[in-house]
Amino acid sequence: METLIDTPDRATAVHDVDSALLRGWPVPMPAVEGDKEIRGHVLVLGGSCEMPGAVILAATAALRAGAGKLTIATGRSVAQLVALAMPEARVIGLPEHASAGFSMDAVASLDPLAERVDAVLVGPGMRDEPATAALVHALLPRLDAAGTQVVLDACAMGALLHPPAPWPSGMPWRFERPVILTPHAGEMAHLTGTPKGDITAAPDPRALEAARAWNAVVALKGARTVIATPDGTLYQHEGGNVGLAISGSGDVLAGIIAGLAARGAPLDQATCWGVALHARAGERLAERMGTLGYLAREISQEIPALLEHIAGKDAGGSETIRPTPVGWGAAF
Repeated sequence: METLIDTPDRATAVHDVDSALLRGWPVPMPAVEGDKEIRGHVLVLGGSCEMPGAVILAATAALRAGAGKLTIATGRSVAQLVALAMPEARVIGLPEHASAGFSMDAVASLDPLAERVDAVLVGPGMRDEPATAALVHALLPRLDAAGTQVVLDACAMGALLHPPAPWPSGMPWRFERPVILTPHAGEMAHLTGTPKGDITAAPDPRALEAARAWNAVVALKGARTVIATPDGTLYQHEGGNVGLAISGSGDVLAGIIAGLAARGAPLDQATCWGVALHARAGERLAERMGTLGYLAREISQEIPALLEHIAGKDAGGSETIRPTPVGWGAAF
């Protein structure tokens, strides 16, 4: 379904991220004979001594979304803990500042990965915004050259506020290649200087303006999540429940999006599917456990079945039973 809205620039269609849109826009599916390399390699860069769990939540979600290989880069102080919690991952320990930000020496460890990974998520559990921004800007040219998809979440979105020299003072940062940004209203207020109340009152034009200015797919999160692309396309998703408003939930969403991007989904598709899967996982958990009290770590467990459930509905909306796939094509 589409509705029309007036924006400061022009009227644009708002596309509802519903079952019909998702079924008509299937995420890439590897051939049945494919190996883990074909499913995509995701790098999750994040964590800190006080928040090692965030990178674990995001990394788990990336695998649950179907990525085949996982590398985690986190602080040396917590790398062993993360490795024990994530036996599926290669874990790299990075040098840290006393502020819990990563040292620029980390670039030497991360640079060789640029051509080996399909998607990079930066931000969950990171601290020290200026140090994180410097690291992001040091990595972006290498990731851009390799064609790696980039998702910036949480502290890493502060790269917008700390551009490298000689970027003109007062000009908003603009990414060379589009990336995904996942702010909630409070983070959007921090990034733009616009009062939070103004953003919640009119999220659509704020998201569109930011997406165009930053050259990014912007998922402005809320009870109604707005997803804007640099070309002015606007999506909206309403669903989920207040139980999703819990510590770690945003890390899971970012991980789902990164996992889908690693599988080959374009940035806008990975974001739309990620938002929808995250919300529907919350709905399923609420049905079994109640609206309040389920944990962020439990959201990811619902994702694999939801991916098949969405694809397994016919045009009339009734669920169909699908046999074990044999010789699936490039997408379901």
